[in-house]
Amino acid sequence: MIKLGEYNTLTILRDTEPGLFLGDANDNEILLPNRYVPEEFEIGDTLNVFAYLDNEERPVATTDKPYIEKGNFALLRCNQVNKYGAFLDWGLVKELFCPFKEQAFKMKAGGWYLVHCYLDEETERLVASSKTNRFLDNKELTVQRYEEVDLIVSHPSDYGMNVIVNNTHLGLVFKDDIYKDISVGDKLKGVVKKIRPGNKLDISLSQLGYRNIEPSAETVLQLLEDNSGFLPFNDKSSPEAIKEEFQMSKKSFKKAIGSLYKSRQIEIKEDGIYLR
Repeated sequence: MIKLGEYNTLTILRDTEPGLFLGDANDNEILLPNRYVPEEFEIGDTLNVFAYLDNEERPVATTDKPYIEKGNFALLRCNQVNKYGAFLDWGLVKELFCPFKEQAFKMKAGGWYLVHCYLDEETERLVASSKTNRFLDNKELTVQRYEEVDLIVSHPSDYGMNVIVNNTHLGLVFKDDIYKDISVGDKLKGVVKKIRPGNKLDISLSQLGYRNIEPSAETVLQLLEDNSGFLPFNDKSSPEAIKEEFQMSKKSFKKAIGSLYKSRQIEIKEDGIYLR
């Protein structure tokens, strides 16, 4: 089956006036118009092409690379708006359509919008939606704490910035963890800082101290969580008190809180340490 909105590796079947006809193992065919035909080819060669519908709603292949594929998210520019909806530049000859019902806010020509591309089952057309949250699901998480993840900045909230995690889940980077300028559509690396009730994901943009967090730091973090995010200890606490509370030496404790502080997981104050 030739999949619309995706790359397909197809075999050149025949050379015709409008272009090359390509096929898959199940005898499905699609036209690669002349403008995309390589200078040199032979019948039986394979080509990796992107499939979509042209201006006449016919399946066609292209060697151009779109800015977004089916099932993905991307920041796209709105080229025009008519009575049916908005038309977005996605790097192909035919613009990507976003109907009014799929616009979180009314789009305007010249504006940039984060959208999700999907195949409309009723029309069998590739369309865009800026209502991105409805394509994300946190019911069953595919990530775990301290895991490095791919992020796309989604939209701001009162608490920080919402992010799309691994193209699948919704996460939040709190204001205190944003230490550089980020904008909607930015693609970043991050780390799952915490999983809160309801599978809400707290994300950190810092890479330090998470993937290979040492056992002492893990112990301090766990005790902080068990004590509402605060412990009355810092690097001035006595070795005896630290050993009794954390079951580790003062040297190990200082190394642990130093690592957690650098990775922006805790705050160190005069009265103790606080979970961020």
